[in-house]
Amino acid sequence: MLRRELLLSLLIVAMGTLDCITTIIGVVYSGAKELNPAMAVIVNSNVGAFLVIKIATTIFIALTYVIARQILTHIPNKNGKAILYSIKALTVSYVGITAFLALAVVNNLLILIK
Repeated sequence: MLRRELLLSLLIVAMGTLDCITTIIGVVYSGAKELNPAMAVIVNSNVGAFLVIKIATTIFIALTYVIARQILTHIPNKNGKAILYSIKALTVSYVGITAFLALAVVNNLLILIK
């Protein structure tokens, strides 16, 4: 089970990394704009800091997913409503984060292609 969570977390990290790289390429070389106001200030003033913050945040989110799944896996009574809802909420969150990052990457690539 841990292997599955690690692979899914690596997908989050990969998508976050692609988002970061395509954002930097777009802003630095194509005149694109970062839509997140807080990150726009950082990417326009210090690309290195932007890279560190973006990748560190992505890794933190991915590790949080792994840790949460491990905690839920080790609970003795997995049939309780709270546990079942927690597992579903975690799955929905994972899918949402991955979809959001995928959309960000596609958006960045479309801007770069123009």
